[in-house]
Amino acid sequence: MDPARSLADAQPTPFWLEDPGRPRAGSALVGDEHCDLLVVGGGYTGLWTALLAKERDPRREVVLIEGREVGWAASGRNGGFCAASLTHGLANGLARWPEEFGRLEELGNRNLDGIEETVARHSIDCDFERSGEIDVATEPYQLDDLRASAEEAARHGVELELLDRDQVRAEVDSPTFVGGLWDRRGVAMLHPAKLAWGLRTACEELGVRVYEHTRATRLAHNGSGMAVRTPYGRVFARHVALGTNVFPSLVRRVRPYIVPVYDYALVTEPLTPQQLDAIGWKNRQGLGDSANQFHYFRLTADNRVLWGGYDAIYPYGGRLDASRDERPETYLKLAGHFFRCFPQLEGVRFTHSWGGAIDTCSRFSAFYGTAHDGKVAYAAGYTGLGVGATRFGADVMLDLLSGERTERTELRMVRTKPLPFPPEPLAWAGIGLTKWSLDRADRNAGRRNLWLKAMDRLGLGFDS
Repeated sequence: MDPARSLADAQPTPFWLEDPGRPRAGSALVGDEHCDLLVVGGGYTGLWTALLAKERDPRREVVLIEGREVGWAASGRNGGFCAASLTHGLANGLARWPEEFGRLEELGNRNLDGIEETVARHSIDCDFERSGEIDVATEPYQLDDLRASAEEAARHGVELELLDRDQVRAEVDSPTFVGGLWDRRGVAMLHPAKLAWGLRTACEELGVRVYEHTRATRLAHNGSGMAVRTPYGRVFARHVALGTNVFPSLVRRVRPYIVPVYDYALVTEPLTPQQLDAIGWKNRQGLGDSANQFHYFRLTADNRVLWGGYDAIYPYGGRLDASRDERPETYLKLAGHFFRCFPQLEGVRFTHSWGGAIDTCSRFSAFYGTAHDGKVAYAAGYTGLGVGATRFGADVMLDLLSGERTERTELRMVRTKPLPFPPEPLAWAGIGLTKWSLDRADRNAGRRNLWLKAMDRLGLGFDS
């Protein structure tokens, strides 16, 4: 089958955002508002911050502003993998924070438990399934790496189950799979847009005032607090929490730490019972392959396959542009890879194709900080792991704004920053060389060249 034919009817829009339950957009802020806490950004970071702020202190006046609509950007475009890891996985966490890795794992598991509890308590209908994730090997050397990861995880009290070829294919049957590593409890699958919409409803029920189509344009001191200007008014607040992630931060010194990397995904039509039987997948885990340029894939509630990843596109100068949300050459590549993985599904068609920008930092996990004498806090740089970790980031920001020392603010991960990206054209050249090197490693049994080894020594591992 020509993969291009499978894309003939694909709508160029995020599957999640087309859900019939999508709420109507709220009104924009007109005039002035006053509050204790202003949250800027209506994605997961902002929504969790507003919700947790009200749960900590119901008397606190909280306002949230969003430049477009709640959940329209990364929070409504991702794959719906909600992970416990705060460090972008075992290897990254151990390489960067070995002395506190056990604590980070404990906090991450508590954070995921907290998400599950919040979804249940607020009756958020987001198709939450704690079905775990399997990292699959498609080359023998990758299976060796997974075996080493399982042994390392066991030494640190992390339970991961190594699967051989027959075991992994008994879970999900692809002729390309030679083994896998199953994290049974550390990842949940969910409908990402429904989570965002449900968090918005929960915020409003607790008294948060939410304004959409209200872009923050300027941040400045105002007496003992802060003032944020918007197109039709201003917000005066004692504290401000920034959840703008990939978009240019109102704190300019944060900007060099983040670059946008565009990621793309496809969704199939619903599989028939016969098609689903042909590939197994009875336990509905999320999956990701183990290459540097990897795919992530999962089942939706109505048994479509979401298939994304592989290409990661950095625009020169880090400029965001909505036209980059579409990339037919990547869709064609992804479709070809899909049918190579699942030849049993020949003839299946894709119904949706889309892309979006990921807030990427050099250490692959979020960083945190304050500005304006502690009146402003920020969390950013989740690098594709924000569905779960944003709740932790919200807690960190609230801790920082309170000025209190907590178990979170004492972490070296929270107290340190990643390396910033260099100015252009160095960023473009460095990222381009890195992508070329990662592709070469994938084609050369995982062997990393001198450039990648140098990046490893600098703490810029580019291993995900």
